Amino acid sequence: MRLPAFHLSSALVATLRSAWVLLCIFFLSYPNAHAQQQTYCNPINVDYGYTPFESFTQWGKHRATADPVIVNYKGIFYLFSTNQWGYWYSSDMLHWKFNERKFLRPWNHTNDELCAPAVGIVGDTMIVIGSTYTNNFTLWMSTNPMANEWKPLVDSFEIGGWDPAFFTDDDGKLYMYNGSSNSYPLYGIELNRSTFKPIGTRTPMYLLQSWRYGWQRFGENMDNTFLDPFIEGSWMTKHHGKYYFQYGAPGTEMSGYADGVVVGDKPLFDGANITPQSDPLSFKPGGFSRGAGHGSTFQDNNGNYWHISTSIICVKNTWERRMGIWPAGFDKDDVMWCNTAFGDYPRYLPSANKHNHGGPGWMLLNYKKPVLVSSTYGSFTANNAVDESIKTYWSAATANKGEWIQTDLGNIATVNAIQINYADQDATFMGKQTNIYHQYILFYSTNGKNWKVLIDKSNNTTDIPHDYVELQKPIQARYIKLENIHMPTGKFAISGLRVFGNGNGQLPNAVQDLIILRTEKDKRSAYIKWSTVNNAYAYNLYYGTSPDKLYTSIMLYDLNEYWLKTMDSKKNYYFTIEAINENGVSIKHPVIKVE
Repeated sequence: MRLPAFHLSSALVATLRSAWVLLCIFFLSYPNAHAQQQTYCNPINVDYGYTPFESFTQWGKHRATADPVIVNYKGIFYLFSTNQWGYWYSSDMLHWKFNERKFLRPWNHTNDELCAPAVGIVGDTMIVIGSTYTNNFTLWMSTNPMANEWKPLVDSFEIGGWDPAFFTDDDGKLYMYNGSSNSYPLYGIELNRSTFKPIGTRTPMYLLQSWRYGWQRFGENMDNTFLDPFIEGSWMTKHHGKYYFQYGAPGTEMSGYADGVVVGDKPLFDGANITPQSDPLSFKPGGFSRGAGHGSTFQDNNGNYWHISTSIICVKNTWERRMGIWPAGFDKDDVMWCNTAFGDYPRYLPSANKHNHGGPGWMLLNYKKPVLVSSTYGSFTANNAVDESIKTYWSAATANKGEWIQTDLGNIATVNAIQINYADQDATFMGKQTNIYHQYILFYSTNGKNWKVLIDKSNNTTDIPHDYVELQKPIQARYIKLENIHMPTGKFAISGLRVFGNGNGQLPNAVQDLIILRTEKDKRSAYIKWSTVNNAYAYNLYYGTSPDKLYTSIMLYDLNEYWLKTMDSKKNYYFTIEAINENGVSIKHPVIKVE
């Protein structure tokens, strides 16, 4: 069919031409204004609530959450975590929208809204409940959680349980797991699908065996000298007819907080044949953001597995924590794995369809590089913003517009992405805040004198405490400058201004000598040492109980030694190591067997 001709007035043509020119100027001036991101970076960037407990704020008010659960419901990811007064949902695992919702009822006498929630899918219905030792918490249901439509399924869920988790088997049977203790095991029980009452009594699922598995020992140094280790945070995943029961241990405040996995042949382990995997499923004791315990495993819309867990800050309070997401899955032998190597560097999103690749290989460009700042508050000095520790931070003297921090990359480098991690200094909020926001401008320069705008978020209206921006087109820069426009509360404080890309130089040399000394006194432990690589700033140590399954990794900055205390005392181990610098990673050291 032929369309009729039409004519535009000269005035309208002039207006359209002017608009087109302005649009072109905008995109030329801000080349990364509308990037379609393929990557994300941990800790994930959601609007974390502030602790609601006055007793937790004696060292300063701060953001806090933990114990995350993600479920894929009708193709959308739903994220619940401790004391957020609602939940998030996302279609891409990058942009998370918050639904404000209180689940406690008038007869629930607690401020935990909700603590370590359980989220399950039963048929076409999502169910939710929080941790409780009582028998009067409400079990909620929804068939439209995106629209925040909920109603009570059971007014008072009589069985209750701390750190609960739901699992629906292929045959439709529903199970609940729970427990958090350094004396008792985790438990499981079947629930009636009609009444949601328990069928029978709770079945013991697993009790820690720290006498055998070194990583289960309590303490930052895994020594069990302070307390016995805790087991908590149940989760169940079924794969190829096997049941993978996951649990958090040995303590949420530790860098070595991890999720382990026990494999069984039925959903309740009473009388079942079970096999604990020797090493943790998710384990991240090194790097910028540490810890990977008490989480859940879920699938994206392509069927790929992911694992979300708790990561730590634990400075202003033991419960000051964040969340991280990592690729996971099962190998050809049905061994469950989670890839936390470079776990706080840029990683591919599900939409990139590169699940097995991990990340694009963009390296940290400004580790311990020179920093200039507009002002400094007390002992919160500038170098804290580039030391790769989320526990330390730089704070400006104020939150005024115009406070800034500038990082020198050392030479002109290719910049692909930037992560801005804000810290809480003199924050005033408690509980969830839904109308706060950050605003800033990022500049770049090749000489430190002539600056161009890289990212302009001076009109941003969202809360972005761990903002991560992937550039649509990489730039060449030596200097990156972050200028504050608006803080939601407190002073302008940064725990990590992290610049990712490539340093345009040589790869690090390979580690030449790797020495593993496994003590005869305690086979769970080993002293590891390697030759220093002069052009490296960090190393990744990989190990496992099979030479083709080196799934556990530890990122180590600066040092060329490590006291490893995580091993299964009854297994042989295999090790390798790689060196890291701004330009990439070295060839791995030949795999070493240690008996």
